Amino acid sequence: MTTDREIARRRLRSQLLAAPVADAETVVRTLLGVQAENPSQSAWAVATRTTSPRQEDLAGALAEGRVIRTHVLRPTWHYVHVDDLRWLLEVTSPRVIPVAVQQLRPLVERMTRLTDAVTSMLAETPDRTRAEVAAGLSERDQPLSSFELMLFLAHLELHGIVCGGVPRDGEHTYALLDDRVPAAAPRDRDEALAELALRYLSSHGPATDRDLAYWATLTLTDARRGIAGAAGGLDSFEHDGRTFWHATGEPEASVAPSSEPPGAHLLQVLDEMYRGYQDSRWVIDADGLVRRTRETAIGMALVDGQILASMRRRIGANLVTFELNPYRALAADEVRELEAAADRYGAFLGLEARVAFVEESA
Repeated sequence: MTTDREIARRRLRSQLLAAPVADAETVVRTLLGVQAENPSQSAWAVATRTTSPRQEDLAGALAEGRVIRTHVLRPTWHYVHVDDLRWLLEVTSPRVIPVAVQQLRPLVERMTRLTDAVTSMLAETPDRTRAEVAAGLSERDQPLSSFELMLFLAHLELHGIVCGGVPRDGEHTYALLDDRVPAAAPRDRDEALAELALRYLSSHGPATDRDLAYWATLTLTDARRGIAGAAGGLDSFEHDGRTFWHATGEPEASVAPSSEPPGAHLLQVLDEMYRGYQDSRWVIDADGLVRRTRETAIGMALVDGQILASMRRRIGANLVTFELNPYRALAADEVRELEAAADRYGAFLGLEARVAFVEESA
């Protein structure tokens, strides 16, 4: 009988955490989208899925435009491969845009003037930071508050007008999408839904139709249309009253706890292993250790695909400390796995790593 633990272990493989690949570009292309709200920590979400995590790997892909950081799939930033951005916007943005539009109602009479101002300044000088865009709008007598500008730029990204430009000293910039992303013919919607379903369920499966609908902001009807269109590449099984879909030929046997290093992972709560699901998110907590009444902490520590502690990363001049608050007593081998995960993360940051076990203050 399939268990939550087995599903979580299979996700470690499909998500490349237990089957890392060569580089950041391959990670992003394989996962189709990687949530990237926090650039610093989301860089690790990509790097930890590679065989040799290096900061310059993703940075190079972003600078060269092979990977784009922009608003797509849901009303937040994602890393997306340049070859996938246009069709993903086409198939998912119609349901995401209204979220931004609702918040931008006070600006409705200015939208055309604001759009013209932003596109003209980015045509003149691309790769501008948000602060530089704000200054340019003020110079054109179209000032926006910081919050209004954030929403407006996301609105332009979701409409396929602007997207992430070449980062500058690690800071996000904006450029015209047509200058960064090659033109592509529109896709038939049913074909796009089928590709979206196949690639999500191949890279995040086993997962449910409701997980897919959440991840890509689709109606449940469209999620099921996509799964039906991709049926030739998918298999399924029943568990806990739900149908779980996964790529055809994906190994069904559970992965032994320490058979495929790394056995532990220190991840942000926005990582795809958590945020990539809604309907079946909690297979990573088979023992029900984490309260369901609130979002889990800023980070999480997984061992064998199970969340055993909350995690907070504190960076100093020469040291990164991972403060772990366990949800239960940890075994010695689990502690060793977590310390090894910390060392791997520290090496990526170029810092000495230390694990500190703490208790959450009341």
